Amino acid sequence: MKILLTVGLAGCLSLAGPAVAAPPADAEAQARRIVSQLTLDEKTEQLLNGAPAIPRLNIPAYNWWTESLHGAFGPGATTNFPQPVGLAASFNDHLMQDVAASISTEVRAVYALGRGKDNPNRIGGSLDTWSPNINIFRDPRWGRGQETYGEDPFLTGTLAKAFVRGMQGPDAERPQVIASPKHFAVHSGPESTRHSVDVWVSAQDLEDTYLPAFRAAIVDAQAGSLMCAYNRVNGEPACASQSLLVKTLRQDWKFSGYVVSDCDAVIDISAHHKYAVDAAAGAAAALKAGMDNECNVATLSHTPGLGERYKQALQRGYLREADIDNALVRLFSARLRNGDLPGLGERSFPAAETINSAEHRALALRAAVESLVLLKNDGVLPLPATARIAVVGPLADARRVMRGNYSSGQTGPTQTVFEALSRQFAAAQVKLVPFGPSITDGDPVPASAFVAPDGSTGLHASYFNLEAGSPTAAGKRRFQAKAFASHGVAQLESRARDFSEAGAVTRVVWTGFLVAPESGSYRIGVAGIKGQVRVGGRELILAKRATQWAEPVALTQVELKQGERVALHFEAESGGGAPPGMVWKRVSRQPLAELRAGAAKADVVVAVVGLTSDLEGEEMPVKIDGFQGGDRTKLDLPADQRAYLQAAARLGKPLVVVNLSGSAIDLSWAKVNAAAILQAWYPGEGGGRAIAQVLGGAANPAGRLPVSFYRSAADLPPFDDYRMAGRTYRFFGGEVVYPFGHGLSYSSFRYEPPKVEVQEDGLQTRLLVRTAVTNTSACDGDEVVQLYLLPPRFEGGPRLALRGFQRLHLKAGERRELSYSLDARDLSFVDRDGVRQLMPGSYRLSVGGGQPDTGAPVVSAEFSLKQRTLLPR
Repeated sequence: MKILLTVGLAGCLSLAGPAVAAPPADAEAQARRIVSQLTLDEKTEQLLNGAPAIPRLNIPAYNWWTESLHGAFGPGATTNFPQPVGLAASFNDHLMQDVAASISTEVRAVYALGRGKDNPNRIGGSLDTWSPNINIFRDPRWGRGQETYGEDPFLTGTLAKAFVRGMQGPDAERPQVIASPKHFAVHSGPESTRHSVDVWVSAQDLEDTYLPAFRAAIVDAQAGSLMCAYNRVNGEPACASQSLLVKTLRQDWKFSGYVVSDCDAVIDISAHHKYAVDAAAGAAAALKAGMDNECNVATLSHTPGLGERYKQALQRGYLREADIDNALVRLFSARLRNGDLPGLGERSFPAAETINSAEHRALALRAAVESLVLLKNDGVLPLPATARIAVVGPLADARRVMRGNYSSGQTGPTQTVFEALSRQFAAAQVKLVPFGPSITDGDPVPASAFVAPDGSTGLHASYFNLEAGSPTAAGKRRFQAKAFASHGVAQLESRARDFSEAGAVTRVVWTGFLVAPESGSYRIGVAGIKGQVRVGGRELILAKRATQWAEPVALTQVELKQGERVALHFEAESGGGAPPGMVWKRVSRQPLAELRAGAAKADVVVAVVGLTSDLEGEEMPVKIDGFQGGDRTKLDLPADQRAYLQAAARLGKPLVVVNLSGSAIDLSWAKVNAAAILQAWYPGEGGGRAIAQVLGGAANPAGRLPVSFYRSAADLPPFDDYRMAGRTYRFFGGEVVYPFGHGLSYSSFRYEPPKVEVQEDGLQTRLLVRTAVTNTSACDGDEVVQLYLLPPRFEGGPRLALRGFQRLHLKAGERRELSYSLDARDLSFVDRDGVRQLMPGSYRLSVGGGQPDTGAPVVSAEFSLKQRTLLPR
């Protein structure tokens, strides 16, 4: 049951009217009345993501910067669903819509909690969201590919529609939360050049690969917003592109919503692309092209005067005030339609109890189970109830890895693989074997490990305002620290902004103790803070300065004794640093010896390996073997993991490999040497339980790969080549380790030959496909039925293309009839000139559990189209 909370808001004087719902079409008229009352200074500041309050019109502050890629951002523990690439592996658009609707509920609940707190510089808490990321994961080296729905335009477009509809709700004119598909367009790495690169793509690749998912989200699902990208496309910055934002988006797709820039993308127009002579000209170019809302990172540090560039552009004649007004009308119209501003009737919002509710936690577990892809199984899975299990590897007892990137700082209860297996089986049957120091180390220290100076659980936090004093002889600024509050906190967290006494610049000081739950060797470090700990009478500096966003945490290895209090003292100042936190990992100084000892009495070895989103991700200052800047330079597992797996295989016990990653890994060694392989992605808060349920047979896996798993990056074109030739299952001609669409089950299925009917009457063309599938096993399970088209040969055409999928649950022995109805766009392909059309000729159609000719059960049929028909863009 969902609890609703009605949030009252004093309306603008100009919007006074009856409490009954007004027609949504009236939102634009009301927005124009608001804009007509604004001064130029007020107008230009409203163009930024951190829009300040306008007290004289009773308009509250609003920060458009809200993220909810796979869970809401907010205070406390929000529900963390699988990373988007994992959600895509479910091949279940109905699940995607349910997940998005649950996230939407939590976004609205977070909004209700924060309403009235005037802080336009705080990320999160608005009724829009900069999700989903629907760029095509064209190359496994791209660190942000984990945020997408994989490499296929049809799968991505279908899931994008489901996400947008779930997020916005049933009425696109009065959305619950406005979705902003991103990043428009052709944005898919490398991260190191994204602010300056000019991506040249053919008309064919643009129409066939890079735009379809955006069209589906905008035209079909009616997303109310869109985020433009950093890069240039064919010479034009994406956020100032007449071709993309004017011709394609506004004219061809009839988009009437608002466009938000990626953060600092407007600055890039002049500073890095050199497309405009200065910042004012760059801002004008973006606004003239239809960018309405500029995300500027400087809003986070309260930098004043960010709207001055727009006034300068106006003074120079680069802009008309009408251009500014048009952007603001779209923005205020959005705030009216989503209920942030009154005028379209009273809106109710979920109460705080809906955040990470039992219902949402159950959905997170279901989503995690459906995301898991069983790549190989020689019969060792599911494990018998009596199995003695050695759980090994660097991620065997890791918790942070489950969350992935772009997730809230706190999430619901999350079990590691070891913890979940210990609950799925008898605890005495499951033994944890610690790994050695690794690049994947670093889990948040739990609140239970902190002790405050007074002996209570947690830490003591003191807050100070930093006020500018007289400069030093060297000219450096001095600050005077004045205390204004102190209290106990559960862990390293700052609540400075909860106090009305907090100034623009604050300092937080934490004191207390760290207590290890068991003796051993630990690697510890801190993020976003500086300070030291005292171990065994020796002071250790963990950080001399606060790390910045996405910066790796330096880890120090120390010996800790169970129950011993380790004194700590940490400090942090407000600004653009990383959120405060402390991480640790218990490691072995002799991992191979412990592996042999730990597995001696085991029946099976479960090795949990992979990457973390602290290695692959957005523009990260990481440069180590295999990783650079957030991207990957090769597809191998880290070297220490490869050696460890080989050592585990030599033990002679069945080896089950569980791989956690946001991207494709070269699993060719495991394919030959492991008894089973489970691809688990970054599966969210339910991930540990889901993995344990699948390994133990309590859940039957059915996920499918939304990306191809290649052998080597050397098999692919250069990373910075955006041509699709030689990439993804549609155009790659080589041998892969595991193909797109691959996935096994504990059940088996049989398909009946499809019946195909072409309806071609001169006005419209449609293809009806009917078949039936039977679960031929004694085990209930899901099957993902995939429909592929093999088109006639033409220049630049794909080998084959996914054009339909359904996830079905079939009981043992059950037969189910199913059908597909493909419209003209589903049947269409794109020629070398970028013209989408129905091409006359002979087609081959396959229906089954994967791609044809990959070993999956598949049936096929042939049909022909007689007439060429051009489709609108």
